[in-house]
Amino acid sequence: MSFSSLVQDLSIRDGNTPRRPQQPRGTASASTIDDRASHISRAMSYASTTATSVSIAGDISSQLHGGYHHPLARSWQAERQLTKSMLIYPLFISDIEDDETLIPSLPGQHRRGLSKLVAFLEPLVRKGLRSVILFGVPLRPGSKDALGTAADDPQGPVIQGIRLLRQRFPQLFIVVDVCLCEYTSHGHCGILRDDGTLNNQLSVDRISDVAIAYARAGAHCVAPSDMNDGRIRAIKLKLIEEGIAHKTLLMSYAAKFSGCLYGPFRDAAGSSPSFGDRKCYQLPPGGRGLARRAIVRDIGEGADIIMVKPASQYLDIISDAKELGKDLPVAAYHVSGEFAMVHAAAKAGVFDLKTMAFEVTEGIVRAGATIVISYFTPEFLDWLDN
Repeated sequence: MSFSSLVQDLSIRDGNTPRRPQQPRGTASASTIDDRASHISRAMSYASTTATSVSIAGDISSQLHGGYHHPLARSWQAERQLTKSMLIYPLFISDIEDDETLIPSLPGQHRRGLSKLVAFLEPLVRKGLRSVILFGVPLRPGSKDALGTAADDPQGPVIQGIRLLRQRFPQLFIVVDVCLCEYTSHGHCGILRDDGTLNNQLSVDRISDVAIAYARAGAHCVAPSDMNDGRIRAIKLKLIEEGIAHKTLLMSYAAKFSGCLYGPFRDAAGSSPSFGDRKCYQLPPGGRGLARRAIVRDIGEGADIIMVKPASQYLDIISDAKELGKDLPVAAYHVSGEFAMVHAAAKAGVFDLKTMAFEVTEGIVRAGATIVISYFTPEFLDWLDN
């Protein structure tokens, strides 16, 4: 009921009450003025009472709008705020020194050789970039073989990249992905048996050696993404044996699911399998129980951080990781396919790119992630300033 309707309603009600004697025209007694003030006051009081009884059904705590009316107040409602320090930016480092190749399926992203890295990163570091994750991309003929021997080549792009970044950007936290898929001729994440299946023992041995090589070169964090059983324990033990466990963080891709969202990444890294798929060692999309078991296992084997990959389609797994690893940071990788989908939909006019980038990333943080690996990181360095 509007205020004017309430006043009219009161006027009708007052019409049924005896009127005072009329004053001569042109005069207004104090009592008449008092009557008008009283009339308006009663109408306002009636409006206030009616509005309260209409809008509050139940306890007064149901009134929430005031708590997020202002932009700053809205930010206070978040359990965790998206900040620059949460973000890790993926870098594809080519073994061709002057390479700077746009990846068509991964909007705005490039493969870069060592000579192009510093100039690209300098403005991002000035804007507040805190961390990167490195992926090596061997492109030279003959650089791939069945054992992935180029993965820990001291002259290869990753180890040279670690040393370069440590020298030029001392405050930058360097994470290195540890896997063999980019370096093997068959494109799988380990060493194969004769029947084409993974030899878990040999794969873990090899991958843990690669992780140690990266840590020796100066990586702050090694992040095995191969999903072979027992590789976290093997890497942790070798870090201890080498005497560098105290300064090398171990981040496990604990819950990495198989699926079709990695296509643009494989274009960038040249890591598509030459036969078959990875469904026998990456988790099935419906395998929530398997993911929980893998998370618990990797925590027990010495992981310092648990990662879930992909991110936005697996928010329940991120939440599970936060529950199971209450005292550990949880990372989530917003993978290439997720990133490309947001770009494609924004380009088609479905929504605004920036708005959706925030929505999807804040959803990942809300689910429990405290670290987000994101191709949107350069944009967020600007957006978060505003």
